[in-house]
Amino acid sequence: MRKPNILLIEDDELDTISVERSLKKLEIKYDLHTAYNGLEALQMLRKTDNPLIPDVILLDINMPKMNGIEFLRILRADEKLKDLKVFIMTTSSESSDRETAENLGISGYIIKPLNYTDNTKRSDSMDAFVQFHLRKILLNENV
Repeated sequence: MRKPNILLIEDDELDTISVERSLKKLEIKYDLHTAYNGLEALQMLRKTDNPLIPDVILLDINMPKMNGIEFLRILRADEKLKDLKVFIMTTSSESSDRETAENLGISGYIIKPLNYTDNTKRSDSMDAFVQFHLRKILLNENV
């Protein structure tokens, strides 16, 4: 059984550490690849010699150089990459962001728990996503 590939596209180091911590609880061997913006991620996916083919992409919306929505538009327009599973991770509660992402065919939407004084954001949302959704996706993809 091959190890699944996860591509994390996130510019915030603390959020990256938080995601890594949640992923360690998976009890599944995986390879985590990190890009700090959409441009860097596209370079990884489009390499001519050994391109990254992730089983799932965890994508932040608010990033420099190329944000998550811009990245997602390019991804969905690319014949080789358009069917990749993408989960949006964001602190944004903008309904327009969510609607745009959903129209671009995302697999799910995770609100990052950065504001612990706001009771609408659960500090365990990433752990719950990893344990219930990501585990199922990675196990089903690699059977």
